[in-house]
Amino acid sequence: MPRKPPYPPEVRERAARMVFEHRAEYSSQWAAITSISQKFGMTAETLRSWVRQVEIDDGKRPGLTTSEAQRIRDLERENRELRRANEILKAASAFFARELDPQPPKR
Repeated sequence: MPRKPPYPPEVRERAARMVFEHRAEYSSQWAAITSISQKFGMTAETLRSWVRQVEIDDGKRPGLTTSEAQRIRDLERENRELRRANEILKAASAFFARELDPQPPKR
């Protein structure tokens, strides 16, 4: 079961949005991130990663969007489940093949 993120999505969105809205008031984006992160009680690195992800999702920066990353995680999970089911079916097939076609004892 996936763990719950420590910050709700609304807080993440608001904090990242504030960085973009108040960027002009600071000497750099990092200065804005540092100041705003302190107001929200999080590390600057946490907020920086959220801002980078928003930039990727908006197409302003290259990288894997949130929806693409979720789709990949879903496909990998489905792939694991299908591999596990395939192994179970192989084992069952071998079991029933032995049961339906017993070999006479070897001498």
